[in-house]
Amino acid sequence: MLEIGSLVDGKYKILNKIGQGGMSVVYLAMNERANKQWAIKEVRKDGVQNFEVVKQGLIVETDLLKKLNHPNLPSIIDVIDGDGSFLIVMDYIEGRHLESVIREYGAQDQADVIEWAKQLCDVLSYLHSRKPPIIYRDMKPSNVMLRPDGKVMLIDFGTAREFKESSVADTTCLGTQGYAAPEQYGGHGQTDARTDIYCLGATLYHLLTGHNPSEPPYEMYPIRYWNPDLSSGLEEIILKCTQKNPDDRYQSCGELLYALEHYNELDIEYKRKQTLKWRSFLATASLTVLAGAGAIEFKIAENSVKASTYEAYVSEAENLATTNPEQCMEYYENAITLNPGNGEAYEGLLNFFLWQNNESGNDGSGQVVCVFSDEEEQRIRKVLGITGNSRRSNEDYLKVNGEAYDKFAYDLGIAYFYSYNGTGNKAASKKWLEIASEAAPTEKLNEKNISRAKNLYKIASYYESLSMRNQAGDSMVSYSDYWLDLVNMVESDAENGESNVNTLLAYKELVAQIASKAAEFKGAGITDKQMNTQLEKAYERISGMEIVTGTANADYEQEMKDSLLNNIAQAQITVQATYNTSNIEGTTGQGGVESGTDTAAD
Repeated sequence: MLEIGSLVDGKYKILNKIGQGGMSVVYLAMNERANKQWAIKEVRKDGVQNFEVVKQGLIVETDLLKKLNHPNLPSIIDVIDGDGSFLIVMDYIEGRHLESVIREYGAQDQADVIEWAKQLCDVLSYLHSRKPPIIYRDMKPSNVMLRPDGKVMLIDFGTAREFKESSVADTTCLGTQGYAAPEQYGGHGQTDARTDIYCLGATLYHLLTGHNPSEPPYEMYPIRYWNPDLSSGLEEIILKCTQKNPDDRYQSCGELLYALEHYNELDIEYKRKQTLKWRSFLATASLTVLAGAGAIEFKIAENSVKASTYEAYVSEAENLATTNPEQCMEYYENAITLNPGNGEAYEGLLNFFLWQNNESGNDGSGQVVCVFSDEEEQRIRKVLGITGNSRRSNEDYLKVNGEAYDKFAYDLGIAYFYSYNGTGNKAASKKWLEIASEAAPTEKLNEKNISRAKNLYKIASYYESLSMRNQAGDSMVSYSDYWLDLVNMVESDAENGESNVNTLLAYKELVAQIASKAAEFKGAGITDKQMNTQLEKAYERISGMEIVTGTANADYEQEMKDSLLNNIAQAQITVQATYNTSNIEGTTGQGGVESGTDTAAD
């Protein structure tokens, strides 16, 4: 076991033990240089049978988590493989397991459970949207942490797996009895997104009733059997989640999320009132619709009203963008719900998030920013999900309008690549850039856009493997190929006459990668002359870029230009330091350093 007060890997000071399981111990540690607390999970070789098998499972789990980025998931910071132990450094999550909350306080308040369920739906939807989808398979109260702010975190990915369409069934039976879906037991088919929906339904049952489905009577009764005051609508949702046949459950977490947000509309009393209203409407309508022709005219009129209402929603959203942001978003979302196959409202909402809702920083600096935040990203994913009575998602409807879908995929991919949380999320951009890269040219998405999507998709594809190595310790990425694709990205943008913003964003990516991975590029045979040549080209193009005062993006372009010129100078220093081991000195143009010979194309 780790000793309290000891220093791990030269930077993590062990403060105290905060948890212990069957094969691991969890410690609270402090990185004193960064002044930040982390959790360190230790699995010791002498405390576990089949340690190598367990270690390989932990490696799979950590590799899986490294690819993910969601506010309800912990981040893996470091993995330390020692002689006698395997250490995982991860986010320290302050709070309690929901299992301990139930054990101490019993059944939880219905409103709280619904709020937790929405968050869990969102994170499961995120996992299921990965390529390939990730199936969690072990949802239960002990794997959900409740933080003091009411936010829940999904932990322990030991049984998660990537979905494989070619598999008829899972090779192993994993999960927790009572919470596990029937298909998790061998011979009942392959687990998929609907498996997680079953497990979530069982978890909600436990939280609402206080009765553990993995304990006697080993059966989930309707929740109002235990508490008649609970919502009949919520009871119906949980019964549907926990159907034995996956086809009888909700087919996606988006569909389940919509049901949870409208659970009161499923209540028996609500349905009774709606039935009375509907009968009254039919009685009135029967007096006016006298023939088939009348019905056709009614349908035409309905479509006309629907179209004009959609345009009214979009127009009003645009008018409210700067004065009432929340109402603006609601109008865009209303338009999407009304006609999910029309791409205009999706584009408007995304554009609002990137520009109107981000015109100045929140830190009082006044700096112009273009950030696609966590909250905004979740809202986009929500409107792409289920928002109507159909089992089809809004994204399914938008796909039918291929031209609009391809254009939105391109814009969303760019937003993820460059703007997510201010730094970009390359893994999340892959799905959307791939869709755009495979599109046929249209008026909405031209050949330049598609070419750019292809370049960025290749760059994004490298990111999942940048920190991965095979068993021989070799990098899973060819940094020479990576370098060539980075250079091709900026050169293509230059040749295509991209806008100032696109050009600045492309060079921002190139300069950042040179600054952070100069050593890896050097190891792949890329010379300092090649890197400095690209930095000099960047300096020349960026410093000579004309910013047209008064245009919509002028302030943003100027801020990015100034920042990038400074970053280029810092990157040149990094390159010089990386190649300084040979003590070869020389100078080139704008602050550049030249040495060695050029062995490959710049």
